[in-house]
Amino acid sequence: MNDHYLKKLDRVTAILTQLQSKPVVRAQDLAAKFDVSVRTIYRDIKTLENAGIPIIGEAGSGYSLMDGYKLPPVMFTKEEVLSFITAEKLMQKFSHQSLGNHYRTAMEKVRSVLKYSDKNLIQNIEKQIDIFNYYPETEDHIKDVLPIVLESIAEKRQLTIEYRTIDGSVSMRTIEAVGVFFEFNYWYIMAFCTLRNDFRQFRVDRILQIYKTQNPFLQEYGQINDYRQNGNGNKTIVKLLVEKKIINHLSNSKKYYGLIEEKETDLGMELTFETEWITDGFPRWLITFADYATILEPEILKIRLAELIENISVKHQKTPANR
Repeated sequence: MNDHYLKKLDRVTAILTQLQSKPVVRAQDLAAKFDVSVRTIYRDIKTLENAGIPIIGEAGSGYSLMDGYKLPPVMFTKEEVLSFITAEKLMQKFSHQSLGNHYRTAMEKVRSVLKYSDKNLIQNIEKQIDIFNYYPETEDHIKDVLPIVLESIAEKRQLTIEYRTIDGSVSMRTIEAVGVFFEFNYWYIMAFCTLRNDFRQFRVDRILQIYKTQNPFLQEYGQINDYRQNGNGNKTIVKLLVEKKIINHLSNSKKYYGLIEEKETDLGMELTFETEWITDGFPRWLITFADYATILEPEILKIRLAELIENISVKHQKTPANR
């Protein structure tokens, strides 16, 4: 079978999915979706009709499947349909682009097996659900990064990546991916780096090139959270005493900054952290609620916080010249 007929087969199958997922489908919309002429769509519709698919409609008015025709015979409850709609909205806002494209295709297949009344339910409710994301979207250099990473995990094959660090330097790394995770609007790969001989996190939008090799993993790995919680980087233990009245405001961020223990005392909540950002990230976060917290240890954090406060004070100190 040559390439022309393979493309036609894929397109005709996809058109059947579209017909199953929507009450009415216009030839013009199908032509735009598959980047072919309207006349080609007419011929594809005729192919489906000749195969025994009960299509209602005609050129110029739109097409639909005869009510009751379903392939395959899978049924969902209305509650399940509503959960699909909500999940689709979440995927549109927070999914990585390479996964989101595949999810949209999968949702078309789900829609294709719904009853006619449920398709109307989707059309009536999907515009009434929205997810607001206040973070700017990141732009990746490569499409389909996460599917490649997930394939390498499933096949236990090493990856070679060209990676740009936060300071702008670029290096080639051979990694064995353990898993992927999403945090603070960025996708990360947790992996064993053969160059560092240690576990590292790689931000997906900083990967410039990625190649799946034929080299097998050199060792077995556990679950991703085992390595996120027990990394081998240079970490410092931090202990803070925080007033109870603001502890709820830190619920989303304290774990990100390395919280490992939390206990209640008469004087407040004693929080213990493990952090690699003792000179920059951690003190800058701490300064947002420093008037409600006391540093118990280490001394270096007290010094660094005092330096930041002094720098801020000097920078924003008003003088007669700029009043």
